[in-house]
Amino acid sequence: MASDADRPGASGRAGFRIAADIGGTFTDLALSDGNGRLWVHKLSSTPAAPEQAVIRGIAQILEMAGAAPAEVALLLHGTTVGSNAILERTGAPSGLLTTYGFRDVLEIGRLRTPELYDLAWDKPAPLVPRRHRLEVAERIGGAGEVVRPLDPAAVVAAAEQLLEAGITSLAICFINSWRNPVHEQQAAALLRERFPELDISASCEILPQIKEYERTSTVVVNAYLRPVLRSYLERLAAGLATLGIRAPLLVVTSNGGMAGVATAIAKPVFFVGSGPAAGVTGAAALGQGLGEPNLIAFDMGGTTAKASLILGGEVSRVQEYEFRDGISSPCRFIKAGGYLLKVPAIDIAEVGAGGGSLAAVDPGGLLTVGPQSAGAEPGPACYGLGGERPTVTDANLVLGYLNPEQLAGGALALDPGRAERAIARELAEPLGLSVAEAAFGVRAVVNANMARAIRAVTVERGLDPRDFALAAFCGGGPVHAADLAAMLGIRRVILPSFPGVFTAFGLLAGDVQLEFVRALAVRLDALDLDRANAILRELAGEAAEALVAEGYAGARQEIRGEADLRFAGQDSELTVPLAGVRLGEEDVALLRSEFLAVYRQQFQYTTEDPVEVVNLRAIGRGLRSGRLALGQTVVRQQERLRRGGRRVLFDRAAGPISVPVLERAALGEGRLQGPLIIESLDTTIVVPPRATLAVDARGGLVMELPA
Repeated sequence: MASDADRPGASGRAGFRIAADIGGTFTDLALSDGNGRLWVHKLSSTPAAPEQAVIRGIAQILEMAGAAPAEVALLLHGTTVGSNAILERTGAPSGLLTTYGFRDVLEIGRLRTPELYDLAWDKPAPLVPRRHRLEVAERIGGAGEVVRPLDPAAVVAAAEQLLEAGITSLAICFINSWRNPVHEQQAAALLRERFPELDISASCEILPQIKEYERTSTVVVNAYLRPVLRSYLERLAAGLATLGIRAPLLVVTSNGGMAGVATAIAKPVFFVGSGPAAGVTGAAALGQGLGEPNLIAFDMGGTTAKASLILGGEVSRVQEYEFRDGISSPCRFIKAGGYLLKVPAIDIAEVGAGGGSLAAVDPGGLLTVGPQSAGAEPGPACYGLGGERPTVTDANLVLGYLNPEQLAGGALALDPGRAERAIARELAEPLGLSVAEAAFGVRAVVNANMARAIRAVTVERGLDPRDFALAAFCGGGPVHAADLAAMLGIRRVILPSFPGVFTAFGLLAGDVQLEFVRALAVRLDALDLDRANAILRELAGEAAEALVAEGYAGARQEIRGEADLRFAGQDSELTVPLAGVRLGEEDVALLRSEFLAVYRQQFQYTTEDPVEVVNLRAIGRGLRSGRLALGQTVVRQQERLRRGGRRVLFDRAAGPISVPVLERAALGEGRLQGPLIIESLDTTIVVPPRATLAVDARGGLVMELPA
């Protein structure tokens, strides 16, 4: 529940709000006092125990602001704990209880491959191996009728067998439970009573929607992550209590909203994309403040690079995505490449390319970069923390882009000698190149990899990236943004205040958002309005009740409706907003026309086929006080960096040139001519030759590239 300090009309000062975002290499923090003052901080992540960096960083940023722990009113958090658990296969030992005959749904999947002619592709191993997927006697019919009653003895016997095998978390997914959840509810209640040590995730509680594979996969991921996220959040809460902080904690969801710890523990599958989501919502808020409604949000951290589209000021969202190695994208053309999560999420394409991405020469003699990363431990070779293999950061240091004396506000002093030796040993000598040429190649390869993510959300959707501005943030985004923009024909690059901690700013600018959904599965022209409105009223009531539990009541609530629609015979749907949370006769025709418009935008054509309503949804937003107005906020730097100049290699043929190095905080209004290096405590901005940089009154930067 939100604290009194965060409620309207509360007496005294508004209280401090802290946002903390964990990345693969750095943990970023921002603190707002509610009166327009902001502090930022950046420190190395602690992958073995991610909460340690968060706790340490919060203590440090409070000291910077001269604030007491008791003055903290709200904590906002974006975390990669869930996504890392899937990537590293470190989730809980999990089992699946399903209807007799449906044991292999996870293996069968969608009967597709992500790339038609890739004969070397291997399907990802299910998170629950077959020996831990057990069947029980029960059956619900397609209309919701009980065909075969549930056998309680079989449920208990299956649970005992799984417990003996070391299973600690169990997913339950019975056929047609979206129509009638009675058997799942009976099984879950029985197991929670008999085996309290067993963590239970039932699909009717997580995803009461049609489609067996999608529902099974989603509830399995939830079971796999639930003990992991619970343990992490409990450790984080204990550490915050040790500091003396009693403020409520909100965690960002995959769709860019936020929810309380109880929701995150119960439904962790909705938080897998927590890390990058805040940056995209922050970019949308930034675009609104700057009058830039069409943006490509580009986020490059230490481990991955991510791209997402903001069109007409609205963030692009999807109702399902596949979490996978390599390039991860909700694109409708890429299916079966990973673990399917049928949950609302921001449409983000992600590649394993970041500052810590490892460079190597493959057996064929080609230079490769990523997806493996040195992360924060041991980190790039230039960190001097034990890393011996070259990374993108090492290449950027050798090329002159990065300051060798300090990184992350002075938290790290880089060692150019270590970077040069690693590149020489691992890359330059095997390829017969100079160290500078090899480093230039690393940068070129990682730029090409990251351009794939931008193309995935533009060109692959029938959109021209040249029609958008590129908003670049996170530690590595401003270092590579100009190169990526030039590759894709983008002319404008927007650089927010403190881009290196911008995801934390995105948290400060966001609202609580919760979603509640019910399956319907009926043709639109045969829709029973009384039944549909009864469902919407029930969903709106659930949303309102949940928001009250989070501390948002009355005028601080905003509830709207949505419908998932598709053409008859299709197996995927698109989401269309409703005018409110009820449907009238006039809304049916409007729904069809709006669906056709959305469909045409996505697929460039429509048909005259009947339209079906698949799901109805209520979206509840809790409107936070003290939200940050990005694009309208001046962020002051607490320290000053030394200015000067250094040799930078922009063009391999021309060789390195002398480039002025300026302080971000010292820039006045006006226009600057590249080449330039702009340094701040959180990142480095690279302005290539022939580019110009405009500085506005708020300290915002817009880079213009030549045609």
